[in-house]
Amino acid sequence: MKRAQIMKSIRETPSWDMIVIGGGASGLGTALEAASRGYRTLLVEAHDYAKGTSSRSTKLVHGGVRYLAQGNVHLVREALHERGLLKKNAPHLVHDMGFVIAAYQWWAAPFYGIGLKMYDMLAGKLNLKSSRYVSKDEALRHAPTLKQEGLKGGILYYDGQFDDSRLAITLLRTFEQHGGVAVNYAPVVGLLKDGAKIAGVTLRDSETGETIEARASVVVNATGVFVDDIRRMENPQAKAMLSPSQGVHVIVDKKFLPGDAAIMIPKTEDGRVLFAVPWHEHVVIGTTDTAVPNVDLEPRALGEEIDFILRTAAQYLNPAPKREDVQSIFAGLRPLVKAAEGGETKALSRDHVIRISEGGLITLTGGKWTTYRRMGADTVNQAEGLVKWSGKPSITEGLKLHGWTMDNLEEHWKVYGTDAPLIQKLDGATQILNPELPYTEAEVRWAVRMEQARTVEDVLARRLRALLLNARASAHIAPRVAAIIAEELGYDEAWQQAQVREYSELVSGYILQ
Repeated sequence: MKRAQIMKSIRETPSWDMIVIGGGASGLGTALEAASRGYRTLLVEAHDYAKGTSSRSTKLVHGGVRYLAQGNVHLVREALHERGLLKKNAPHLVHDMGFVIAAYQWWAAPFYGIGLKMYDMLAGKLNLKSSRYVSKDEALRHAPTLKQEGLKGGILYYDGQFDDSRLAITLLRTFEQHGGVAVNYAPVVGLLKDGAKIAGVTLRDSETGETIEARASVVVNATGVFVDDIRRMENPQAKAMLSPSQGVHVIVDKKFLPGDAAIMIPKTEDGRVLFAVPWHEHVVIGTTDTAVPNVDLEPRALGEEIDFILRTAAQYLNPAPKREDVQSIFAGLRPLVKAAEGGETKALSRDHVIRISEGGLITLTGGKWTTYRRMGADTVNQAEGLVKWSGKPSITEGLKLHGWTMDNLEEHWKVYGTDAPLIQKLDGATQILNPELPYTEAEVRWAVRMEQARTVEDVLARRLRALLLNARASAHIAPRVAAIIAEELGYDEAWQQAQVREYSELVSGYILQ
């Protein structure tokens, strides 16, 4: 559906069953859950889908090994169950990844091995592969750049890997297939009330400036680290729910981890866990856990966070990446539910929380990508109880997501699933945009026509992952991407130039100076 048609549908629908504010993991999960149960559902996003935290993860579909160490067995069991479901429902987006925990002390392998056997047990029938001890030689076969001096072997366990923003777009497409209506670049600027009851939203089309009132039986606030902004539209005195935490990652060339497995460092100098994970022919290394006083749409990595990541990686990898090897840096903010004053972010809730205001505004926050489906189901269940709906059964446990296929597609095209052959028939399917990246002109056209991409950033940061994989290379192709978008949407030269300028400014924050 073209944007004009989407806006027309919003204007002409007298009332929705549910309006979901926020197009990240929690918002898309909730919207799909509602639409798949048969509810008339509208999703509105202030910027672009997965613009915030939901495109800045460690790219893991995981149960949370570190949560097990904290004794949070319930959270781990739930996440492992959802991990298994997601692999079944989106095999084109989720695959098994082996993780090596290197043992440099005699006790390390049995110590971590016991914990990971419990991890396997909690996964039950949906377990991926069983963890096992590996010799030094086998550890090096899986992760050839591990430091060899003192290496005694290790543990090999399995978790899932995915592409976060591609999953977001896949959920968007699945939501639309179930009759849902979604629009990006449409910030909510106010809440509608019938007396004290929340009865809808006022949104603004950022492209035209038009203001539209949309009414609904239920409004869900699923805006991640920005949930307090929406809550204060109802109650300006509402106390903050969140203590945001920043997680930073660096991207380096695949040569720094050329095997078939990731590595997991279970305990760093300050108690954090660090991963180095192969991803799209590169390696993602992170993350950090730094409390931040304010939230920002484009959080920036701190110098000490980058130093920590590179310093820790150098203790385990040979050769180790240096500052000049970093191809991109990205930071995301975790919506951690507030703890007592002075509490550490590592101790805050990683589980999702649902709160209902006196006026009936449902706020969903916390959680992680792995449990997006469960977050959505819990939220819709709460909504059904709130408005006394009879309740409709959830079908999402077995719902195949858009593009579902078991076909063994070429690596680059896997994320598209059954859409891949359709994209390959478009103009520019063989025209590579940059030799350092795998993306084609046809993918840009597809992103605009079928995936609601509106800007150069939408395409290069989230429909394609160029910004995260190689920020400098992505800047070089911005003019061509702007030209293709302009051709598809009828924009002029001035728009193209403005887009390239804006994207160049964005890129500067992803490059290690």
